[in-house]
Amino acid sequence: MTEAHPQIDPTNFDLIVLGTGLPESLIAAAASSAGKSVLHLDPNPFYGSHFASLSPDDLSAFLSSSSSPHPPSFPGDDPATVGLATLPLYSDVQISSSSPEVIEEHCRKFSLDLAGPKVLFCADKAVDAILKFGTNHYLEFKAIDASYICIEKGKLMKVPDSRSAIFKDKNLSLMEKNQLMKFFKLVQQHLDPDEDGSAKVSEEDLETPFSEFLGKIGLQQKIKSIIMYSIAMADHNQDNVDISEDILRTKDGIDRLALFHSSMGRFPNASGALIYPSYGQGELPQAFCRRAAVKRCLYVLRMPVVALHIDQDDGQYRGIKLASGQDLFSPRLVLDPSFVVPSQVGSSVEEPVKIRSQKDAEAKVARGICITRASLMPDVSNLLVIYPPRSLCPEQDTAVRVLQLGSTSAVCPPGMFLLYLSAICSDSSQGKTLLNAAITAVEVSQISERNAMNKNEDAEVEKPFILWKATYIQKLCMGKYGSITSTPSSDGNLNYNDLMDATEKLFHSLYPDEAFFPEATSPGNT
Repeated sequence: MTEAHPQIDPTNFDLIVLGTGLPESLIAAAASSAGKSVLHLDPNPFYGSHFASLSPDDLSAFLSSSSSPHPPSFPGDDPATVGLATLPLYSDVQISSSSPEVIEEHCRKFSLDLAGPKVLFCADKAVDAILKFGTNHYLEFKAIDASYICIEKGKLMKVPDSRSAIFKDKNLSLMEKNQLMKFFKLVQQHLDPDEDGSAKVSEEDLETPFSEFLGKIGLQQKIKSIIMYSIAMADHNQDNVDISEDILRTKDGIDRLALFHSSMGRFPNASGALIYPSYGQGELPQAFCRRAAVKRCLYVLRMPVVALHIDQDDGQYRGIKLASGQDLFSPRLVLDPSFVVPSQVGSSVEEPVKIRSQKDAEAKVARGICITRASLMPDVSNLLVIYPPRSLCPEQDTAVRVLQLGSTSAVCPPGMFLLYLSAICSDSSQGKTLLNAAITAVEVSQISERNAMNKNEDAEVEKPFILWKATYIQKLCMGKYGSITSTPSSDGNLNYNDLMDATEKLFHSLYPDEAFFPEATSPGNT
């Protein structure tokens, strides 16, 4: 037994989890808290798996390794043991740098999110879970300072997120301000009905497309776009209900507005609705792993699993074989989405757990990461930009989101910024087109801002804005439960609500009578 592959004791567990991504970490933490003996393994030398935050070099290596299939390495001579393979979650990986010496000098000061852009709404399910399970003791957050939306001719407009912001906004006419105020009042009245219990939006209207309802109450296109894409966070084009893939109902649209407004000012250090974890999104799964460790979950990194043990009679899962040669056993197994369950393993009924951005089994999400030398907006470090459908190019059917983070979030050196881009796409070609169009748009926007500040256009403006860039296409995988549970991949949503719902369903498929998030106790208590 080598030092790299230590002996694990005990050898029998209630649950074995392979991969330390967010869904796997949530399940391990919840199972540990319910008193189950849990072994949590990861073949990688870091926590987070496909939700990790990595340096540029480590991210490049991980994307390269995860963009090609890995067939089973176990020879499979034993009929009661079958090899475990992995499938490629990433494709079309392209990485380039205009200043490699600068990136190399500061490489370890970057923390790049593999699954970005992601943020948390202050009142969403992920934040509630963090507070309820006590993982807030291991996390710090920074506020997203402002959100912007692309309006006519590529111009970025700050999203008005409060009554005072609406009336101060110079991009809105008086009529548009009144329309927006009346709409928010209508939503508030619907969420807090009169004493007689009557709602202000009819049941019939609640089932109609949100875009149609906004038009019905007289909102102009610019106001509709702000509401649908920068507050309700719709993914697909909502203006053509006949051909759009994912039409938002009025009921769902109002629920998302309610989340946005309940998130505003929930915490004293975040006046807006959105927050981001310091040091990167990879801190989230690691925090749940730390909490699970308090509950006696056993963690081992750098530990590949090469095969599964199955019952020779019915083919049901019995245990795992490690690369060290050690055999471990459990009645239940949870795998991250990159692992392929061999066909020899019997399954009772495999049921997919669908989430909103994965309705199409073949859907993908295009992701991009840029390291830049300046902020998109003067004096704003952390910000979100929404490019609604058709705002970048005529063939743009889905919204493109761009999240900028600065050194205040402890993800990059001072004077540099990270840009995360994402868009749901049907194929790689479409995804790359959207990413390239968005990257071009942010470059043009940044140059325009700097030229406006410096009329002389000194040499600094001529330096490349983007120092390093990575683009890739990620496969969307649904979670499945059966004899072996597979967790979902990171989705195309801005927040974690749908992923939280899917993970909770998977947990209850394992343990129907256990609470997913028991009330938190002191981190020192077990």
